[in-house]
Amino acid sequence: MLALLPILVLFILFFLNIPVAFALIGASLFYFIFINTSIPMEMAIQQFVTSIESFPYLAVPFFIMVGAVMNHSGISEAMMKFAEVLVGHTRGGLAQVNVLLSAMMGGISGSANADAAMQSKILVPEMQKKGFSAPFSAAITAASSSVSPVIPPGTNLILYAIIANVSVGAMFLAAYTPGILMSGALMLAVHIIAVRRKFKPSRDKQASVSEVLVQFFKSIWALLIPFGIIMGMRMGMFTPTEAGGIAVLFSLFVGFFVYKKLKLKHMPVILMDTVKSTGAVMLIIASAKVFGFYLTLERIPQLITNSLVNMTDSPFVFLMVVNVMLLFIGMFIEGGAALVILAPLLVPAAITFGIDPVHFGMIFIVNIMIGGLTPPFGSMMFTVCTIVGVKLEDFVREVWPFIGALILVLLLLTYSETIALFTLNLFS
Repeated sequence: MLALLPILVLFILFFLNIPVAFALIGASLFYFIFINTSIPMEMAIQQFVTSIESFPYLAVPFFIMVGAVMNHSGISEAMMKFAEVLVGHTRGGLAQVNVLLSAMMGGISGSANADAAMQSKILVPEMQKKGFSAPFSAAITAASSSVSPVIPPGTNLILYAIIANVSVGAMFLAAYTPGILMSGALMLAVHIIAVRRKFKPSRDKQASVSEVLVQFFKSIWALLIPFGIIMGMRMGMFTPTEAGGIAVLFSLFVGFFVYKKLKLKHMPVILMDTVKSTGAVMLIIASAKVFGFYLTLERIPQLITNSLVNMTDSPFVFLMVVNVMLLFIGMFIEGGAALVILAPLLVPAAITFGIDPVHFGMIFIVNIMIGGLTPPFGSMMFTVCTIVGVKLEDFVREVWPFIGALILVLLLLTYSETIALFTLNLFS
C-alpha cells in the first residue's frame, strides 16, 4: 500500500488544481524522497531529461506549428466555405457546417482546443446571427472539436503510438474510421435537434455541382495536407516526423503564395504559439516519464494487469471496465495527461487479453476526447464557454445529446474490432 501513496498524492494535487506537469513531478518527488530513498535523485533527473530525447517526438512541434500557421493563412476560412457548400442546405445549417469543418480541419490542426477556440471566434458569431442560442452553439462547437485530434495527424495519435510501441502510420490510418463515425453521429444528433427546434439551413438551396467544384478547387491546397501526409508515409517517402516538417513547409507555401493571407508579421506569433504549446506538451511528457519510472520500479503496471486478469478472463468485461474508468477519469484529468499517465498502465493489460494495441488506441483516444466535454474539468468545455461567454450549467444542458451520440460510437468501436480498424485493414 505504501507504494501506491504517490498515486494518491497525484490525485490530491489534481483536485487542488495544480498543473498536470507539476502534479506529476510532485508525486514522483514524494516517492523518491520519502519512500524509495535507495535510488539516487540523479536517476530521476536523468529520466526527466533523457525521456524526451527521442526523434519521433519532433513530430509534435511540427504538427503544432501546422495548426498555428493555419490560423493565420486563410486555410480555415477556405475550409469553412467548402463545408458550407456541402451541408449548409441541410437542417441545422451552420451547426452541420461546424461538425464537418472540425472533421476537415482535424487533419490540419490536430488539436481539440485549437479547433474549439478557432470555431468559437469564427463560426459561433455567425451561428448566433442565424438564430442559434449561445449555449447550443457552444455545445456543438465543443463536441465537434473532439473529432479534431482523432483525425490524423493528431498529436495524441503520435504519443499513443510511441507509448504503445506501435506504428504511427497504422494509428493514422486506423483513426479515420472513428473520426468519420464521430462526425456522422454528431451530424445525426444535430439533425434531430434541428427538426425538433425548427432550425433553418444557412443556404436557401443545395449548392450546384459547379459551386461545389469551384469551392473544392479553392480549398484543395488545404485538403492536400492530410492526404499528402498519409500517402507519403504509406509509400515510404518520409517518416511521420519528416511528414511534420513537410506539412509545415507546405502550409507556409499555401499561406504566403496561394491564399496570400500569411504575412511576415505573423511569424513571431506563430513561433511563439508553437514554442508555448510544445513546451507544455513536452513538460507533461517528461514529467510523466519520471512518474512512469516510479511505476516501473514498483511493478504497478504488472499489478494492475494481474488484478484485471484475476477479476475477469473476458476481454468484453475488461473493455467495459476500462471504458467506465476512462470516462470517469476524463471528467477530472485533461485528455493528453490521461494518455501519458494511463496508457503505459493499461496497454500491457490489453495485450494480455489479446486486444490489438491499435484497436485499444482508438478506444482510448475517443474516450479521452469525450472526457474533454464533461464537467467538472473538461478542457474544451472551458475553452468554448470562456470565449463564447456561456454559463457552465447552460452548456451542460445542451451538450448531453452530443455526449450520448459519441458514447454510442465509443461502444461500437469498443466491441467491433472490424469496424474500429476498417480503414487500416482496407489499406494494409
